[in-house]
This record gives sequence, C-alpha cells and structure tokens, in this order.
Amino acid sequence: MPALSSLELLALLALARLRDEAYGVTVQQDISRVIGREVSMAAVYAALDRLERQGLVRPWQSAPRPERGGRTRRHFALSRAGHAALRAERATMSRMWHDVTLRGEGK
Repeated sequence: MPALSSLELLALLALARLRDEAYGVTVQQDISRVIGREVSMAAVYAALDRLERQGLVRPWQSAPRPERGGRTRRHFALSRAGHAALRAERATMSRMWHDVTLRGEGK
C-alpha cells in the first residue's frame, strides 16, 4: 500500500468519524474544524479520489434529498482495506511517539 499523505489520512479519519454522514462537504468541514484551518474542497475531493483508486474507500449514492428537485449525494465509506490502513497508521504513530518527551514536559 502506498504511503498516505496527511490529507488522505485526515480524510480517512473524517470518514470513520462521520460514518453515514460522510460526503465531500461534511468531510471538508470536519477536517477544517479539527485542524483549525480551512482545507479546500478541491483538495478533499482529490484525496477522496486517490483513496478510492487505492481501494481504501468506497462511494455510495444517497437517496434524493426530500426537497423539490432534491439531488443525491455521493457519500464515502471506509473499505476493509481503509480500516486496516487506519489501524496500521495508528500503530505506527503509537510506536513513533513511544518514549518521546517534548521540552517543557516532565518525565
């Protein structure tokens, strides 16, 4: 599996957090809220497209919105490989942080 970019990892985490509510706009809003800065929709859709090509996410269409002329939304869900990638990333980061003490933190 190719290494994930930071935005791809954030997108996977947003999908895990949002579950059935994960579509482009909600993914972008969740990432922006958590990291405290704006992320462009184009960057989010590009990341989701790369993740789909890698088999880490699968798209699905929602039912049409209830208002007149309501459209469907393209939602995204983690695939099994996406879940495995998140578990691997978490394990790697956990190992990397082991025994790290930053200045100003007592140990």
